Amino acid sequence: MKLKKAIDRIPGGLMLVPLLLGACVHTFAPGAGKYFGSFTNGLISGTVPILAVWFFCMGATIDLRATGTVLRKSGTLLVTKMLVAWIATIVASHFIPIDGVKAGLFAGLSVLAITTSMDMTNGGLYAAVMQQYGTKEEAGAFVLMSVESGPLVSMIILGATGVAFFEPRLFVGAVLPFLVGFTLGNLDGELREFFGRCVHPLIPFFGFALGNGIDLGVIVKSGLPGIVLGLGVIVVTGIPLIFADRWIAGGNGAAGLAASSTAGAAVANPAIIGEMIPSFKPLVPAATAMVATACLVTAILVPILTAMWVRRHHARDALREEFAAGAAGSAPPLNERDVHV
Repeated sequence: MKLKKAIDRIPGGLMLVPLLLGACVHTFAPGAGKYFGSFTNGLISGTVPILAVWFFCMGATIDLRATGTVLRKSGTLLVTKMLVAWIATIVASHFIPIDGVKAGLFAGLSVLAITTSMDMTNGGLYAAVMQQYGTKEEAGAFVLMSVESGPLVSMIILGATGVAFFEPRLFVGAVLPFLVGFTLGNLDGELREFFGRCVHPLIPFFGFALGNGIDLGVIVKSGLPGIVLGLGVIVVTGIPLIFADRWIAGGNGAAGLAASSTAGAAVANPAIIGEMIPSFKPLVPAATAMVATACLVTAILVPILTAMWVRRHHARDALREEFAAGAAGSAPPLNERDVHV
């Protein structure tokens, strides 16, 4: 059976399929973890320790010895994405109650869901899209996107906008595994390669653990708001990213559009932040389901939109070249009488 190939055909499948399996376990056998105990319970309820190891390994993959072009491109996209998420959080906090929307078509939508869906780019998706439609340097620009991984950026944005308050020790605790991995990975290239191999294999494990905190009923209820949230991520973050890529990073906008996605790892952030701030815990199931839906929506649409953008850009460039060639060909040749010294 080619299960891995089948899962890979699903956008974000390595994260979303285990998450749905975990949600099935939670919905139909909610006491399975406690019943079996031991290692089985650890897999079912071990979101935080599994994510801690994953976060450490992500830090180890960042190589500071990247070219200046790569750092410029990735730094531009990273800062732009964070600023847009920060502004979106400020705006959302003025219209959405701190405990989320309670009723109506968008029931369950919260500032927590909006922030965590917008502040992280799907680095793997970005790299894959730009390898096909961009330059080598643009494809390598995901090198700094790992900084967005984990809850740190979400914590900074929520804290800076006044939506939540985090004690300084919590910020240190959130980033410390990442920094240790980052340090070791840059001290020894072999360690970077060793820990880097663990990044993808850990994704289904924390996806399954996350799913065990979600009831399938919540996923069904959050379907439409999650789809709207995913579309919002592309529009709200995509437009500024395109302009930043064109005006600052020197690209044609394709890299910015390719970065306008929600990372699969962002699905974990509502649960982690809910552990730090108990008042957010009731929002976690709906926020997790919405971010997962946004991840799926952006994973499907972003590659399609990027391909359309690149084709349009290439067609426009070809038209300009044809026009320039035609104008040059129609110009009469110069003779000696036309030349004045």
